Amino acid sequence: MIKIITIEREYGCGGGHIAQQTADRLGWTLWDEQLTSEIAKLIDCQRADVKCREERVDPLYYRLFKSVMRGSFEGSADVHRLKLLDADSIFRLTQRVIGKAAAVGNCVVVGRGAQHFLRDRSDTLHVFLYAPREDKVRRLISGGMAEAEAEEGVDTVDQERSAFVDKYFQMKWPNRALYHAMLNTAVGDELVIQTILNLKQALEETV
Repeated sequence: MIKIITIEREYGCGGGHIAQQTADRLGWTLWDEQLTSEIAKLIDCQRADVKCREERVDPLYYRLFKSVMRGSFEGSADVHRLKLLDADSIFRLTQRVIGKAAAVGNCVVVGRGAQHFLRDRSDTLHVFLYAPREDKVRRLISGGMAEAEAEEGVDTVDQERSAFVDKYFQMKWPNRALYHAMLNTAVGDELVIQTILNLKQALEETV
């Protein structure tokens, strides 16, 4: 039985909406924004602070700042009070939360390296969603984003996700061998959702 679906996605292709609809139709839990909120709770910080750092590599200035701060606290009785919200911390907590979600099962997990964390599980379906650049920009604008912001996001966010996967998993993004299917969302959300559900059923019938 397939108990988990991971959905990796290009920015702006509608992956979040498709994941939500897929989870709703299965009656499963969606781990997307909820995953960010859970990590924020564990770190005891604002959700927005986690959101702007997850699936990214810390910039050089932040890595230098972190190194200096930890060096300053080294040997101090207050070292346990040093809390730095960095990519390494978020990565470790993300792995923990996704592991717990997978243990429960019946969930759809969006991005955050889930396809890598759960790559060896036989009860997991891995899907990658993409779309032409113009479709992604148009979708973001229709969602209320300014055109310039949409174009910048489409051109930069996936570069950050690629750097994240390269650093923490030593793989290129997307690693096609990880996925059961790579789907172009330009064909329409409904067709993509139905394809995912059909693939889940087909995989279960082969077991």
